[in-house]
Amino acid sequence: MLRPGKLIPQSFYRRDVDLVARGLLGQLLVRDDVILRITEVEAYGGPEDSASHVRHGRTERNAVMWGKGGHAYLYLCYGLHWMLNVVTGEEGQGAAVLIRACEPVAGLGTLLARRMMHAVKPALLAGPGRVAQGLNLDQIFNGEALFRKGDLELREGEAPQEILCGPRVGIAFATPADQQALRRYAVAGTPWISAPRLT
Repeated sequence: MLRPGKLIPQSFYRRDVDLVARGLLGQLLVRDDVILRITEVEAYGGPEDSASHVRHGRTERNAVMWGKGGHAYLYLCYGLHWMLNVVTGEEGQGAAVLIRACEPVAGLGTLLARRMMHAVKPALLAGPGRVAQGLNLDQIFNGEALFRKGDLELREGEAPQEILCGPRVGIAFATPADQQALRRYAVAGTPWISAPRLT
């Protein structure tokens, strides 16, 4: 079983969003007794990215995304599911990494209860809404500093030996170039991913 290492320092997040996205694979999300290994992410970078929440500028909803790297950005999708993102870069850049899927490391009983499931299988944490539900996250965690001890932490895990990349999903509104951009990253060889169509 992977055990969480040190808290990941804020300097790790204050870099290019795609570098951080790849670097997050294999790292550990820790909340209560639940530990999840990040297995799939998507990078969203700045106002020039037509798939990003900041494409139309700063709003009350996306304000946290404009801040310094290392904070959680939570938003409600379709009024149903909370989505966990990790803000990257420097203040004013408006970039973040969406956590798409994870693998359970500890706290299976808590995870199954929160997800109202009885079996441990990839569907447990395949999709950003399921990850947030497994961690029991909501708007209270919007802006949480992930590099400090707290109710939600990001700690060192084990980097994958190989990373797959492919286009992001669910962004039909974006420009063709941004739809086709290879900005979804996943751990190679794991079933714990949300969308297997990776190149």
